Amino acid sequence: MITYAYWALVIGLALLALYLLGVKRDGWKAAAITSLVIMIIGWAAYFFHFQQLFVKRWGGVMTVKVPEGQLHMGATWKDDNLWIENYDPKTNTCHFREFSKGALLEGKVVIKDCNPLLPGRALPLQ
Repeated sequence: MITYAYWALVIGLALLALYLLGVKRDGWKAAAITSLVIMIIGWAAYFFHFQQLFVKRWGGVMTVKVPEGQLHMGATWKDDNLWIENYDPKTNTCHFREFSKGALLEGKVVIKDCNPLLPGRALPLQ
């Protein structure tokens, strides 16, 4: 819900700039540029800072897609970054991927011969 409120605020500020500068002062070029700058700053702030904070702390909205051919095993938060574990049955590897703010400096850990206990998968006898 907080995500929707954030975007309503950003769009409202952009429309307010259009109204105040465009309608009241008849400066449509300045109004368009100002509104565009507000939208770009709002997008950058959301993508590089607020997205994961909203999801973790205030119930925001975030979508993560599991790569094709992999099975989702779990997810956890480390500070403000989301770590997701997926299993690839074709290569028998587990993949831990970090989703950090702005998709910068994201970590990835690959565990070979992971062999998680999945339903229908027999463990080899030793």
